[in-house]
Amino acid sequence: MSNSPRPADDHAHHDAGHDTGRGHGSHGDSGHATSLDPDSPYIDVAVEVFSMLADQTRMKILLILRDGELPVGELAGRVGKTPTSVSQHLAKLRMARMVHARQDGTRVFYSLVDEHAATLVTQAIYQAEHAIDGDPHPPRRWR
Repeated sequence: MSNSPRPADDHAHHDAGHDTGRGHGSHGDSGHATSLDPDSPYIDVAVEVFSMLADQTRMKILLILRDGELPVGELAGRVGKTPTSVSQHLAKLRMARMVHARQDGTRVFYSLVDEHAATLVTQAIYQAEHAIDGDPHPPRRWR
């Protein structure tokens, strides 16, 4: 996961599932596979990312951290879990390089490494909303 942000239009292009042969996802002139090709070496890691996100508490943590860093205790209160449980989830998210920890005295503050994991979570929620509401043309929403 790169730390460099992409414009919303670039995300929209990729999220729409259409590859026009430009940029990522095309073989280009070199003939080598790139990140969005079906034989991409990133697919295995992407599956691990989705596996990491397949947990309600971790999804909630990522959504909450969109607004900025928070200590474990406050995160625990906001997700309705014990600090010990939230710490275990945060350790997994740290190993997956989705969150960053910063110690200040005895307190540890957590923040998102970048916007990618939170974007995946928000898009999954929009997909769920679309599936439940049955709207054939949901609006594109980007945070």
